[in-house]
Amino acid sequence: MNNTIEVVLNDYVFSSEKSRIDVGYVHRYLAERSYWAKGIPVDTVRASIANSLCVGIYKDGQQVGFGRLITDYATFGYLADVFVDEGHRGNGLSKKLVELILSYQPVKKLRRLMLGTVDAHGLYGRYGFTPLKHPEGFMEIHRPDIYH
Repeated sequence: MNNTIEVVLNDYVFSSEKSRIDVGYVHRYLAERSYWAKGIPVDTVRASIANSLCVGIYKDGQQVGFGRLITDYATFGYLADVFVDEGHRGNGLSKKLVELILSYQPVKKLRRLMLGTVDAHGLYGRYGFTPLKHPEGFMEIHRPDIYH
């Protein structure tokens, strides 16, 4: 089985090759511009990339987007850290990114996929994500200030 995602859409390359990921770029976006990972340390970003299925988006060799799926490749996946740089939005890149991750053969066999979002329900809804049917069956430990 080929374990690499590599797709070209217009002038953008989507790739799961981890050696292409610009860790500094991903870290800066998450730490400074995201609402969900403000202040995240670069070592934490590095570890999250190493331990997830990641897809970067590149234009002219520069990274312009990212997404990852935390998974055991057997039963469960959690979609996280999906973003497209502001200057490249409106080109269908986030849709293609989510589509690629969810269409990856090992991911199609997972029993449950989850994510958290406060503002992208429309994007994820088009791929079958819905609000929790039984939220009372889920629990969490949430440490929002862990990076400070």
